[in-house]
Amino acid sequence: MSNNILELFKLDGKTAIVTGANRGLGQSIALALAGAGADVAAVSLHSPDDTVAQIRALGRRAVAISADLGDRAAIPAVFAEIKKHFPAPGILVNNAGIIRRADFLDFTAKDWDDVLGVNLDAAFFLSQLFVKDVLSRAAKGKIIHIASMLSFQGGIRVPSYTASKSALAGLTRLMANELAAKGINTNAIAPGYMATDNTAALRADAARSQAILERIPAGRWGDPSDLNGAAVFLASAASDYMNGHILAVDGGWLAR
Repeated sequence: MSNNILELFKLDGKTAIVTGANRGLGQSIALALAGAGADVAAVSLHSPDDTVAQIRALGRRAVAISADLGDRAAIPAVFAEIKKHFPAPGILVNNAGIIRRADFLDFTAKDWDDVLGVNLDAAFFLSQLFVKDVLSRAAKGKIIHIASMLSFQGGIRVPSYTASKSALAGLTRLMANELAAKGINTNAIAPGYMATDNTAALRADAARSQAILERIPAGRWGDPSDLNGAAVFLASAASDYMNGHILAVDGGWLAR
């Protein structure tokens, strides 16, 4: 291991898969990993061409893959396409996620299934393919799930989102238990209230936004870039002894 601590955070020679990489948290994380030296397979429902262009401007290789990760049957083809461009992916960031809001009694089966399909099922099945591939090459790997404050709390009017993010926290721990000894680190980042499309409705509600801000010790909504340091850390050799941890990047929300 290098005596230069900064060397541990470098991702030179690594390939990262980032889902939901066309905007918001996923785009920011993809650019951060590229900035640390990684090549990136950017996967999203809507074309991540802008993300890929910015990564290439950093001097790294990148490929855009458009796919509906809510369609479980499509996931093997997505992974196969990634492998055509990058034969040895070593980092997987399961960021793709959607949210639906309605009162518990009014919540529909479709809104339940759609959210669980993208937020949980896709992370599980893509992780399976990734791990099998890493182990087949006798390599090491890093998996980062994007969890949530609702991995710890109940929230209101988002039953399928809360269920998916709570399950993702449990899955992070299970995968760590089974995979750590095989050289694959599984951890999660739990963002606080971030200024993204998923929180647009909350930020547009003046009273709700103010109530949220009053609870955040940092006194502001998070920016996607606030996750960059945590993502690079968990993707790098600097976190080699971290397994099954859910790292909150929340401006102090959980401290209240």
